[in-house]
Amino acid sequence: MDNRVLLPESEMPNQWYNALPDLPTPLAPPLNPETHEPVDPSMLAAIFPEPLIMQEMSPERWIPIPEEVMDVYRLWRPTPLVRAKRLEEAIGTKARIYYKDESVSPAGSHKPNTSVPQAYYNKISGTKRLSTETGAGQWGTALSFACKMFGLECTVYMVKVSYQQKPYRGIWIRANGATIYPSPSDQTEFGRKTLAEDPDNPGSLGLAISEAVEDAAKNDDTNYALGSVLNHVILHQTVTGLETKKQLEIIGEKPDVLIGCVGGGSNFGGFILPFLPGKLDGDKVRFLGAEPQACPTLTRGDYRYDFGDVACLTPLLKMHTLGHGFYPPPIHAGGLRYHGDAPIVCNLVNEGLAEAKAFYQTDAFGAAKLFLHTEGFLPAPETSHAIAAAIDEAKDAPEGKVIVFKYSGHGLLDLAAYDAFLSGDLQNYAYPDEEIRRALQDLPTITKF
Repeated sequence: MDNRVLLPESEMPNQWYNALPDLPTPLAPPLNPETHEPVDPSMLAAIFPEPLIMQEMSPERWIPIPEEVMDVYRLWRPTPLVRAKRLEEAIGTKARIYYKDESVSPAGSHKPNTSVPQAYYNKISGTKRLSTETGAGQWGTALSFACKMFGLECTVYMVKVSYQQKPYRGIWIRANGATIYPSPSDQTEFGRKTLAEDPDNPGSLGLAISEAVEDAAKNDDTNYALGSVLNHVILHQTVTGLETKKQLEIIGEKPDVLIGCVGGGSNFGGFILPFLPGKLDGDKVRFLGAEPQACPTLTRGDYRYDFGDVACLTPLLKMHTLGHGFYPPPIHAGGLRYHGDAPIVCNLVNEGLAEAKAFYQTDAFGAAKLFLHTEGFLPAPETSHAIAAAIDEAKDAPEGKVIVFKYSGHGLLDLAAYDAFLSGDLQNYAYPDEEIRRALQDLPTITKF
C-alpha cells in the first residue's frame, strides 16, 4: 500500500455535515447575557451575516458547499491521508498510525476550511470588513487570506504574548493586506480600559474576542468572524473528517481512535463528527482530544454556562470552562489557550462520547521532534499535542490497532518556540487548582438549562 492516500478533486465533499440533529442530548441553547433567556437570532445579526446565523442553528443534517467556496477549496483540497510508517518503526508499535495533513493549505493549517466560507457569506451579505481575534496567528493568517480572495478588508487582534513570540505571523497577515494589532490594544474601549489597569497585560483569546466583537458591533460595515467554538465553524471543518472517512474506506481501514488537538474545538470537532453516526450505531471508535496542562479546559474545567469573552459581550454558552477571566500562562501553543471549548465538543465529552487528555508542552515538543526526525515535517506546537497523544496510544497498542490523528498545521513560523525547546528554556506549566477556582467565581449561576 502507498504511504499517501489521495482523493481525486472530483471526490471532494460538496456538503458539510451538521451534527446537531444527531446529538443524543440536544445542545443547550446560547443565552442572552442580560436576560439569561435563549438568544433570538436577531441578536446575532449585529455581528454575523444571516447565512451563518442560519447554519449556527440549522436542523438540516447536510449543508451544500457553495461553488464559490469549492473553487477556493480546490487550491489545496482534498488533502492527503498519510501512513506514518517511520514513526511507527521508531516507536516499535504494532499499531498503524495515519495522519490527515491539513498543513498543505495556503495558511499552513486547517483554518481556511472555515475562513473561506465565512468570508464568502459575508461578501454576498454586503459586509465590507471583518474583524477577528487570533491566538498563535493561524486563524488571523487564514482569515486575511480568505478576505483577500473575496475582496474584503480584515482587522486582526492578536493575543499580545503570541504577537511578540511569533512576529512572522503578523508579517504574513499584513502581506495579505490586513491590519493587525496586539491585544489588548488602544483601538477599542475595552482594550484601552485593560491597558490602563495593567499596561503589561499579556492578553488572552477571550480578551482579543472582546476587542474584535466591539469593533464589529460599533461599525456598520463590519462583521465579526470567529475561528473556532461556534457550530457553524465546526460545520465547515467537517470537510476534514468527511475526506478522512472516505480515504480510510478506500484502503479498507476502520479507525480505533481519532485524535486532534483541542483549543476552541473546531479542529477536533470537524475531524470526529462525521464518524459520530457510526459510533452511535455501534462502531467502537474512540474520540480523543489533546490539550495543554497549562489550559486544561476539558480535563479540569467546569461544564456550565460562561461568556466567550472577557468583557462579557458574547452570548452565554454551556461548555467546559476555566472562567472567562482566565489568563493562561504564555505557552507556545497559542492556539490552545482558550478558557472554553465548543459546545458541541463539550456535549460529547459530557455524554462520554469523547474524551480528553492534557500534556505538558515539553512532552508535546518532544513528540514533535520525533515526528520531525522520522516523518520529516515540523509540526505546529498545537499539532504536537495530537502527536503526543497518538504516540501514547501506539506504544503498548495491540496488533493492528488503527490510530488516526489530525495534523492540523505546520510549525515553520514557530521556530522561536523550537529554539527555546532545543535550548532547554521551555518551561512546563500546570494550571493551579486555586487559580481555576478563582476564575470560576465570576460565572453566572444558571440552572434551568
